[in-house]
Amino acid sequence: MARFSANITDSSEDEDELYLDQPQEPLKQTERSRAPLPPAEDEEDSDEEAASSSSSSSEMQEDELMTSPPRKHPIQTQNALIEDDDGEIRYAHEINSRQTPFKKSPPRQRGDPTIIPWAQQIGVDAQKMHVMQTSLFRMPEEASAMKAMNQRPTTSAKRLLLPPQPMNRKHSRDSDGDGLRMDPRERASFAHDIEPMPYRPSRKYARVESWASSVTGNEDAMVDAGLSMGRSFRAGWGPGGMLVHLGSLCGPLSAPKTSANSSIVSISSIPIFPGHNADESSRLLKLLTHHLGHTPIIRDADSIPFANPSPTLRFSSFTSLYAPGNRSYEAALYRLGHALFDHIDLKLGATSGVTADVRNRITSVRRKAALSAWLDETVAPSVDMSLKSNPSASAASTAYALLTGNQVEKACEVAMDSGNVKLATLISQAAGDFAFREDLRTQLEVWREQRVDAHVDEGVRKVYALLAGILDVVQGSKGSGLERCKDVDVFEGLDWKRAFGIHLWFAEPMDAPIAQVFESYNRQRLETPERVMGPRAWYAEQPPSPSMVNHTWNIPSSSSTPDALFSLIQLYSDPACSLSHIFNPLSFGSSPLDYSLPWHLYIILSRCMRVRDFSDRGDPGVHASRDDDGRTDADEGVEGHSPSADLLASGYALQLENLGLLQEAVFVLLHIEGSAGREKAIKDLLARQAMKLDDWTMRGFCGSLKIPTSWVNEAKAIYALDKGEVYQAYEAYLIAQLYNPAHELAVLELAPDAIIRKDLDLLKDIFERFNSKKVDNWNRRGKVFLDYAHILTRLPELQASLDDADAIPDASQASELEDLTRSIPKLINILPEVLRNRDDPRHNAALAEMIAELVLRLDKVKPLALAPLKPTVVDDTTKLRHIRSTAYERFVKAIQVS
Repeated sequence: MARFSANITDSSEDEDELYLDQPQEPLKQTERSRAPLPPAEDEEDSDEEAASSSSSSSEMQEDELMTSPPRKHPIQTQNALIEDDDGEIRYAHEINSRQTPFKKSPPRQRGDPTIIPWAQQIGVDAQKMHVMQTSLFRMPEEASAMKAMNQRPTTSAKRLLLPPQPMNRKHSRDSDGDGLRMDPRERASFAHDIEPMPYRPSRKYARVESWASSVTGNEDAMVDAGLSMGRSFRAGWGPGGMLVHLGSLCGPLSAPKTSANSSIVSISSIPIFPGHNADESSRLLKLLTHHLGHTPIIRDADSIPFANPSPTLRFSSFTSLYAPGNRSYEAALYRLGHALFDHIDLKLGATSGVTADVRNRITSVRRKAALSAWLDETVAPSVDMSLKSNPSASAASTAYALLTGNQVEKACEVAMDSGNVKLATLISQAAGDFAFREDLRTQLEVWREQRVDAHVDEGVRKVYALLAGILDVVQGSKGSGLERCKDVDVFEGLDWKRAFGIHLWFAEPMDAPIAQVFESYNRQRLETPERVMGPRAWYAEQPPSPSMVNHTWNIPSSSSTPDALFSLIQLYSDPACSLSHIFNPLSFGSSPLDYSLPWHLYIILSRCMRVRDFSDRGDPGVHASRDDDGRTDADEGVEGHSPSADLLASGYALQLENLGLLQEAVFVLLHIEGSAGREKAIKDLLARQAMKLDDWTMRGFCGSLKIPTSWVNEAKAIYALDKGEVYQAYEAYLIAQLYNPAHELAVLELAPDAIIRKDLDLLKDIFERFNSKKVDNWNRRGKVFLDYAHILTRLPELQASLDDADAIPDASQASELEDLTRSIPKLINILPEVLRNRDDPRHNAALAEMIAELVLRLDKVKPLALAPLKPTVVDDTTKLRHIRSTAYERFVKAIQVS
C-alpha cells in the first residue's frame, strides 16, 4: 500500500496554510495493489496498513522500499481539504479518485537476490523506520519543500487547508494567550481581536505580625542574606520626623552625588509640620480640648471604650474659640461651615401656617445672606491690600476695588468725595433688577459704537461692567489713530474668593441659590482659566514665610489641591460630592501629613450633623453602644464602616504622638469605628510610648479616657521585657490578667533560674498564681514545675515517716508514696518538652538538674520503676548512679527470692 505523510512547516508565516509548488506526481503501486487508495482514518492507520501490506506482499522487496523515491507532495489524511480548479473545497480522497486516478507503476529492475539489506538482517522494518525518520528528523526533501514554500509560488497553486490541530502550535503567539491553551484560538482577521485571556488575580499576601514572622529568631541566618539583612538596608521612620537611612536622600528620578556606604548610617530630621512644635501643639490642644468637652466616652457592644461625639458639637461651638477680630484661616474655615451647615434661626416664631416651600425659600435666602456676610469679612484684607498697593488710583478704580469686596457704602462715599454724583448713584443701586443691568450694558455698547469709550476712565467702565453683571471681556473700540481702546475685564487681578463674590453679588440674581452661584463660578473658571483665578490654597496665595522656605515638601500644582474653603462651598452646593473628594491635607495646609482640620471637620459633618460621609462607607448597620450603666442606645451608634475614616483618625493620632500629645492621640484613636481595630491601635500606641507611662499619664488614660488598666500594664510588660527585666514583665502581665504571656515567661525564663539556684519556694510562688486561672497547656508545662517542687519536698518526708520503726504504718502515706513514685517517670519524660530550647544553656542545666534530683529521689525509694535513662537527657554521673541503684535493687530482690 502506498504511504502518505504531511509536511508541517515551522515557518513564521501562517501555519494553517500550505502551498504546493509543483503538480503532484502519480503514485506508484505494485502489481497486486492496483485498486484505488481507500480512505485512511489518520496517519497512524495509514502507516500500519502500509506496514502490513509490505509484509504480506511477496513481490515487493525490502531493497525496493529502501530505494523508493521520496514523495514531494504528500497528503496527510483523508480529511485534508483541497481547493479544486472550480474554486470549490473538497476532500483530498474525492479529488484523487475523481481527477487524479492512480496509474500503474512502470516495471522496475530487480536487484541482486543474494544481497540482503542490513535492516532486514537485524530485524528492523524499513517501512516503520522511514515513518519514524520522517516524524522525528528533518529530511532533505522536507527542507527543500519548505524552501520552495517560503519563496511563494509564482504559478497557480492549490491551497491545502489542514484541519485544526489537537495540540497547540509550536510557535504560538503568547501575546494572544495561545501559549497557555491546548487549542489555538484563530482570529478572523487582524481587524477582529480574539477574546482576551481570563483575568487571573495576583496572589494576595496577608500581613504578618512581627512575633509571627519567619525573620524573628533568624536574624543571624547569614546563609540567606535577604532574610538576615532585609531590615538593615531600608529606611526607617522614628518619632518627630526622624529618618534613619543609608547614603543620601534623593528623588526617584534624581541620582545621588555620593554612593551609599553600608557601614555609615545617617539620621535625618524631616520637618513634618511647618512652624515650631510648641505653636503647633498649643493650636491642636485648643481644638482637642473643646472636642473632648462635647464627646462622652462610652463602651460599645464588645466592652471596648468608644468616643461618641455629641450632636451639640457643631461649627458654631468651634467659632467661639476665636475672637471676633481673628482672621486666621482656621477661624474662616469654621465660620464658613457655620454659615453653610449650622442651624439658622428663621425668626418665624410659632407661626404654624408657613408651608414647607416658603420655609425652604426663607432658609435659602438666609443661608445666602450668611455666606455673603462671611465672604465680606474674608475678602476685606485682600481689598485693603489692593488699595494700599495702588495709592494713586483714580476714584472710580478705588470704587471698583471696594465693590469687589461688596463694600458698597464705602464705594459710594469715594465716588461722592470725588464729585462723581452719577457714579455714586449707580453704585448705590448695585445688585439691581434686570432693567437696571440692561441699561448699563446699553450704555457700554453706545460708548463703544460711538468710539468715546477711549475718553471714559477705565475705572468707570469697570464699575459699569461690574454693576451690569458682565462676566466676559468688554471690548474697546478703535480710535481715530488706529489705536484700540483698552479692553475691560472685571476679573483682572482678583483672587478666587473675590471672583466668586462677583458671581454672588453682581452676576447672578439676588434670589439665586448658592448652588447656582457656585455652578456659575465653577463653569467660568473652567472655561477661561487664564482670566478667572482658580481656588488656590491659602499658602499658595501668600508670600512664603521663613518656616515654609525651609520646608522640604514638594507642593503639587494648585489645580489638584483646591482651597478647603472652596471645597466646603462645593460640598454644600453639590449633593453628589463626598468627603473623599475634599479632605486633602494639602487643601488645609502646606504639610501633606497634617490631618488636624480634616479630622475635626469630618467628625462635625459626618458623626455629629450627618450631612455627608466618605464614599467607602459600607452598608448601614447600626452598632449599638452602651454607657457605664449598661444602657444601650442604637440611635447614637455608627452606621456602617468607613476605612477612610479609620485611616484619617490613625493619621491624626500619629501626628499627635510625634508631638508628644499621648492622651490626645489616644482620644483620637477612640473614634475608630471597628472594635478590634480600635483596641489594636490603642495598644500599639501604648506599647510604643511605654517609657512615658507614669502615674499622671495613667490617671489620664484610665480616668477621663476610660482605657482599661490591663492595656496600660500590658504595655509596661512589653517595655520591661524589652529592657530585659523579665520578672517585672511577668508581674505586669499578671496585673493585666494576661495569664498566657505570664505563664510563657515563667516557664521559659524564670523557672530555669529558680531550678539552677535550687529555690523551690520561689518556684512554688511563681506557678501557684496560675492554679485557678485558665492557662493554655497548663498540665504539661507550668504544673510540671509545681509537681517537681512537691516531689522534692514531700517524698523525703514520706520516706522518713515510713522508715521510722517506732511509727505506726499509715496506709494513706503509703498510697501517696506510691503515687509520687509513679509520677516521677512520667515527669522525666515530659521535662525535655517543657525546657525545649537546646540553644539556651539555662534550659540544659535546669533539665539536667531536675532529672538528677528526681532520679536521686526515686533511686532511694523504687529504682526499678524507672526505665533506662537516655544518654542525651542526663549526665554520666546520674546515669551511673541510677545503674548502680537498679543493680543493687535487683541483687537484693534476687537474694530475697532465693
